[in-house]
Amino acid sequence: MKIGGVPVTKCEEVLVLPRINGDLVFKASAVESMEYFEEVCPKPKAPIRTMAGGRKEEHLSDDFIKSLEGWSEKRYAYICVKSLEPSNIEWDEVSIKKPSTWSKWTTELISAGLSDVEVNRIQALVLDANSLNEAKLKEAREAFLLGQGQEAEESSGRPT
Repeated sequence: MKIGGVPVTKCEEVLVLPRINGDLVFKASAVESMEYFEEVCPKPKAPIRTMAGGRKEEHLSDDFIKSLEGWSEKRYAYICVKSLEPSNIEWDEVSIKKPSTWSKWTTELISAGLSDVEVNRIQALVLDANSLNEAKLKEAREAFLLGQGQEAEESSGRPT
């Protein structure tokens, strides 16, 4: 698929961490689908309780809230691990096929020798790959409009 002659690609971001023995290159790409996550980790549903008069409503118990928080944390960890697949990280403890391992991704990076600050940069990389921010949109818009201005000058025959 193309839009305005430009092939549509998923967003990818790169972070290079300097090292004496060779820089570490982290690549993150946008997660295209959450289908696998939803299949293996369905969102918890609040229990239904029957009220006076037979009216039914969700019961937002402490246990349900905790399970929802756990599900949200697992969802974030999945996005991080999945986004970092282009980095070709050879995980020791983390496996995309084992949901119970996803939350170990930051501790594994730290135990491998990365600092907390570097892990925070990797998290920011993942968020950048999976979201749009106003700075990115502004930069793209300005580049587009600059190109439109150059095309107008070229078609008028004026030198650029």
